[in-house]
This record gives sequence, structure tokens and C-alpha cells, in this order.
Amino acid sequence: MGYVGDVCHMIKSPPRIAVTMGDPAGVGPEICLDLLAKGVGAGDYIPIVFGDRAVLEKCAEATGKPAPACFVTEDEIAGCETAAVFDLPGLPLGHFVPGVVNAATGQAGYDYIIKAIDLALAGVVDGVATAPINKEALRAAGIQHPGHTEIFAERTRATRSCMMLTSDILTCSFVTVHVGYHEVPGLLTSDRIVEVIELTRDAMKRIRGREPKLIVCGLNPHAGEHGLFGNREEERIILPAIERARAAGADIEGPLPPDTAFLERRRKETDAVICMYHDQGHIPLKALAFDRAINTTLGLPIVRTSVDHGTALDIAWQGKANPGSLFEAVALAAKLSR
Repeated sequence: MGYVGDVCHMIKSPPRIAVTMGDPAGVGPEICLDLLAKGVGAGDYIPIVFGDRAVLEKCAEATGKPAPACFVTEDEIAGCETAAVFDLPGLPLGHFVPGVVNAATGQAGYDYIIKAIDLALAGVVDGVATAPINKEALRAAGIQHPGHTEIFAERTRATRSCMMLTSDILTCSFVTVHVGYHEVPGLLTSDRIVEVIELTRDAMKRIRGREPKLIVCGLNPHAGEHGLFGNREEERIILPAIERARAAGADIEGPLPPDTAFLERRRKETDAVICMYHDQGHIPLKALAFDRAINTTLGLPIVRTSVDHGTALDIAWQGKANPGSLFEAVALAAKLSR
């Protein structure tokens, strides 16, 4: 089918969500095909996949999934009434192999993201949801950003931001993310922790519709055991941040030992956990809700959500990838955009 200007109308509801295809060599194309086949989200949102039409069609052929049927131009996106593809060509099919890291696919994945950000900033789309990119491929393409969070923060010129992973079981926000463990203590400041608490509190108010209950993890085993472990980061840095947030009205507790912060009892009575570093929250969340968790960047001037999994090169283009996280990411982007 051709372009769908005849079925797109200048109506701004439900929200149009730009869905970037991710690294073409990974599972992004196939889960985007699943999203397109799912359609318009029962009227709750309209997904527009930002990616390469030829790649999507080739992936459909390889996996047996339905090929995309509707395509829009940039001028048609804001009024589109159906799930569609915004074709961003430029990656010859012969220049990459599914499942293999490639500089060309790293560049292509980055280009989809930049276009989606720019159209979100311009108000053409109401939010952005991203399929996974590959950090090695980005680096091979000469792109120094370690991930989506940093790309969005720089492109939108956000003065403050943080990563939050959320699911129906557990939600975590992160003070530091893509850095080595030896760097974490030096990056912790009370100001940064307060910033993450404030961003998380605001986001959870929007999601829950009420004041959220927050807890903060310590950095060290047993939350430092009163100075026995670490360099008293809990007393010097983390506790003062908690006290500042509490004085500002936050319902917050901590610093808690990380090995007990995620127990079932805690999870049932807590809306979000503030974590000091990447794996402190990623490990429990992925163990509990791998196919349902969503990654969102807080503090941006636009809505951005993402799947909480990687490019899964070992199963790429085999029709095995679970699209559940992408479905949830698009639905949350639509909810937040309202």
C-alpha cells in the first residue's frame, strides 16, 4: 500500500507515539512489526514506527510476521489515525547481518532516535518510545553516548534527568547509571540524590494519582552498618538528601540495606525505590518483571519510554522476541503524554 494521507485526519487525540525501531540487527524490527500488527492500542494511542521500511519488510519475510501496510510522510504524522511507518531509509540491506554488531546499524538506530526527539520537541508527536539499541554498535559508529538516556538528555538540553524502570511489581530510579562501579562513590552527592527523589516523586504522582511512598537504598552492604563498610556515604551523603526530601513533603524512608529493600513486604508497601547504581535496581527488577518492565527518562521536556531489554542479537530476526515490554512502553508514553 502507498501513503495514507486519505485515512489520516488532523485530529490530535488519541496521542501519536513515535516508536523508534532500534538497532536494525537486533530484535527491534520484529517487535515493531508486532506493534504495528496490534494496531492503535484500542483507541488509547496511535504508534508511528520511525525506521527503515525495507528493513521492516525484510524482517517480516524472515520471521513470517505481517509486513507493514501503512506509511506516512512527516507532514502526515500529526494527523494520522492508524498505526503506520515513517520511512527513514539509508541502510542498504546488504550492509548488515541480523545478530551481528555493525557500525552502520548503530548509526541507523541513532538517526531514528534523533528524528523522533526533534519531532517530539516540535510537537508533531506526543511522546517517544524506543526499541533497543546496541552500545557496541553506537561506539563503532563513533557515537560516544552509552545509551538512550544520555542521548535524550543532551538532545533535549535537559538540565536534570534520571532513568526510572517501572513495572507492576517494582519501580526503581537511579542516581548513577552507565558508569563503572569504581566511579559511583565519587558521583554521589546529596544534591543529585535529592534531584532523583524529586523527579521520581513527581512521576509517581502522575502515574499513581497520589503521594507515593518512596524508599532509598544505601550504597554499601547493610547500608554501611554505621560506618563499618564504605566511607560513611550513608551518613555523609544519602541521609542528608533523604532529610531534605522529607522536609519538602516526601513520604520517604532510608537509607535501607540493598539486600532487604526489595523483599515482597517492602515491594507491596512501596511505590518506588531510589537506587545508587545501575545493577542495584536492574537485577531485582529484571528478575521479577523482565518482559513487563519499562524504562523511562524523567526530567525531559518530552515524554520518553523504552523497553527494558537489549537488542538480543542471539535471537534477532527469528520471531522469538517477546513484544510485551514494547507494548507497555508505548501505553505508558501515551498515558504520560496526557
